[in-house]
This record gives sequence, C-alpha cells and structure tokens, in this order.
Amino acid sequence: MAKAPRRVISEAVAAHMYYTDVYETKEYVRDRKKYIDSVASYLLETRRTGELDSILRDITADWARVGYVEVIARTAHILTDATKQDIAAQVKKLYPQAEKVVVTEVADPAVIGGVRISVANQQLDLSVQGKLNKFKQLTGAGKE
Repeated sequence: MAKAPRRVISEAVAAHMYYTDVYETKEYVRDRKKYIDSVASYLLETRRTGELDSILRDITADWARVGYVEVIARTAHILTDATKQDIAAQVKKLYPQAEKVVVTEVADPAVIGGVRISVANQQLDLSVQGKLNKFKQLTGAGKE
C-alpha cells in the first residue's frame, strides 16, 4: 500500500470534520467516529503515528483558512466567559474571515499565571513565566 502524503491526510480530515461541525448534518455526525477510527487505523498500519502532531497542526491551519478557528488556551486557572470572549475577539482580528472561533481551555499546572494561546501554527505566550523569560532576555542582552 502506497503511503498518502501528510497534507492529503490532513486536508481530508479537515474537510470532513469542518463539514461536520459547521453544517451538523446527521449523516456526517454519525459517520464522524467511524471516519476518525479509520484514519487512526491507517496511521497505525503504516507506522506513521509519529506524524500525528504535525497532521493535527495542519488540520487546524486548514480550518483557520476556511473560517473555523480553534484556539487552545493553556492556563492554570479557569477562564471566565469574558476572558474567553476577549481571546476570541483578538483572534478574530488575526482571522477576519473567521465564521466561527472556538476557545478550548486546557488546564496546565505548569502555567503559574496568565495564559498560553495557540492558534493554527502560531503561539502567543502571555504567561507569567513567558513574561519573565522575555524580561530576562531583554535585560541580559549584551552583557557577556
């Protein structure tokens, strides 16, 4: 069996899942788990599970291009609805064509304060640790 290129896999999954989430047709929703199971089986059979992170990044980038933007917000504390709306509004500025912005909150105890935001292939570190690291870089520059 010839291996399908990673982009072909990610584009097919992105199209299928986008259609399911946006149009919510019963046929696609019912078929969703079966479809993902078959993609997972293919990756296992062809020993390509190591490419899964890359495929998922490609899928979110494809979604963002067509107007479905998923934001991963890593934080140690629960985000308020107002904060989620602020994040969505800022992302909407980056992707003005976005029809739907979904903010997914991920609990990460490594983030002491603030939030780390991931959108498609971009990241924004607004955590306390990220700000301290930036400050350290700025103040330590040229002192060698």
